[in-house]
Amino acid sequence: RISISCLLPASWHFSISPVGCPRILNTTLRQIVVIGILAAAVSLLYYSLVVIRNKYGRAYRDKRFHRYLARVTDTEATDTNNPNLNYGIVVDCGSSGSRIFVYCWPRHNGNPHDLLDIKQMRDKTRKPVVMKIKPGISEFASSPEKVSDYISPLLSFAAEHVPRAKHKETPLYILCTAGMRILPESQQKAILEDLLTDIPVHFDFLFSDSHAEVISGKQEGVYAWIGINFVLGRFEHTDDEDEAIVEVHVPGSENKEAIFRKRTVGILDMGGVSTQIAYEVPKTVSFASSQQEEVAKNLLAEFNLGCDAHQTEHVYRVYVATFLGFGGNAARQRYEDSLFTSTVLKNRLLGKQTGLTSDSPYLDPCLPLDAQDEIQQNGQIMYLRGTGDFNLCREIIQPFMNKTNETQTSLNGVYQPAVHFQNSEFYGFSEFYYCTEDVLRMGGDYNAAKFTKAAKDYCATKWSVLRERFDRGLYASHADLHRLKYQCFKSAWMYEVFHSGFSFPASYSNLKTALQVYDKEVQWTLGAILYRTRFLPLRDIQQENFRGSHSHWRSFSFVYNHYLFFVCFLIVLLSILLYLLRLRRIHRRMLHNSSATSLWIEEGLPPQKIAGPL
Repeated sequence: RISISCLLPASWHFSISPVGCPRILNTTLRQIVVIGILAAAVSLLYYSLVVIRNKYGRAYRDKRFHRYLARVTDTEATDTNNPNLNYGIVVDCGSSGSRIFVYCWPRHNGNPHDLLDIKQMRDKTRKPVVMKIKPGISEFASSPEKVSDYISPLLSFAAEHVPRAKHKETPLYILCTAGMRILPESQQKAILEDLLTDIPVHFDFLFSDSHAEVISGKQEGVYAWIGINFVLGRFEHTDDEDEAIVEVHVPGSENKEAIFRKRTVGILDMGGVSTQIAYEVPKTVSFASSQQEEVAKNLLAEFNLGCDAHQTEHVYRVYVATFLGFGGNAARQRYEDSLFTSTVLKNRLLGKQTGLTSDSPYLDPCLPLDAQDEIQQNGQIMYLRGTGDFNLCREIIQPFMNKTNETQTSLNGVYQPAVHFQNSEFYGFSEFYYCTEDVLRMGGDYNAAKFTKAAKDYCATKWSVLRERFDRGLYASHADLHRLKYQCFKSAWMYEVFHSGFSFPASYSNLKTALQVYDKEVQWTLGAILYRTRFLPLRDIQQENFRGSHSHWRSFSFVYNHYLFFVCFLIVLLSILLYLLRLRRIHRRMLHNSSATSLWIEEGLPPQKIAGPL
């Protein structure tokens, strides 16, 4: 029986007797009604939370969508008529030539947690706005007064693409690398002074004294690391459970709790002359000795990519080390020099003629089977013939790693902080990609066992067969005979540098070898302009805060009022439920008393008095 009673505006009650219903339903109907009401209330509350979460979580999903969309729209021509676009210029003055890169970005979104969305500018034909000239700027060491004329074509090229109205607010950075580093400081200074004096006369770009400098190898490595991680979206903070995260002890805040943020990627870059490694060190490092600590200071870079120096969420600690002589070509040269010296010495001591004629060549395990080569030094020629023994080649070149017994060291005994192999990711560029892809055709996700097998098979293949495959076009289009001849050596060198030099286990599965990221080559210049323009968002943030403070309060009030409304709703609902239950108990007591009186009357007995409270 369901009874509903009400005292206002008049006294009435309404009862329903569920005739024909099963008895078990009668006994539990009250519980069913109560559970149903509570379930409805919980459902309403859950629905409201879902609506609010969807509303305010949409911004993050949209952000991720726009990040993926940006990978497609990056190839679109830059809209130079957009007044909200800003521009920046970086000149990379390398050893063999100078290249200019023009970047652009929209107005900052006002969120201090986000970086500028910098992209490479593209012309009307959708090609990147890039220009290169030769020779390198270091060639003007003896005539620094000609440097501004040398670099003028690059700046004129940029001036044609950047809208004229934007020139005065477009920063220009001229950053010199390897070629300039080897010059005496006096010659470096003379070249930079000529640039700082003449460029402002002919161009209106934002160009101050700090915008022209010779950067160190460490700076160049940090910029490359920043550029790669920015393109991969690793500087975006997220609560997405699908994203790999890492626990970080922010530098300079050792007393605070650790934070969790997106896992950044490390980079490995093996060129012709040098090899470089850069990766984030998320936790505070310890040193085996004070000498090691002193060395580490030159290898660890701590910097804040955020626009607010007091915010630590974009503070990173990155290890960067460059190893000259460990590039693919330089390593082969070191190997040949050692081979020549040791063979000449053995011939002299043992009276042999190994390698002096083509009929008695030196048997080189690092050349493909039956491949022939020559080493020329001091007017002498040493003849080589390959045996294609990959494992023996690895054994021979292991001493070239110059490893020491000291803990936490890598190539040449240089300090290297520990890598968390279970929670890390690396990208291998240049020779790491060429070694795995050009001939072996297995670029991308690196697998040590598969790579070793493929390298062994290649080395053991006769040179005539390799030449036939090359003539049939079975290798990468840019692979040449030089690549074919030294692929065996470079495969062994890359393997040893990665696993023996940098101590990555053979089971490591988070290395990706790549030439490009999202189908575009990422230059260290992107990282340079990201770092050097990091304070520019402050202006947009201040304007955004001024305009949007009221709208922010409205959005906050919207969320707060929704929660308050549903709390009040639950309280009222529960109050009504309790009130109804109270009325039902009163009604049942009245029915019980009336039924007892009726029973006495039917039996002809006077009704007994019900004892009242004492």
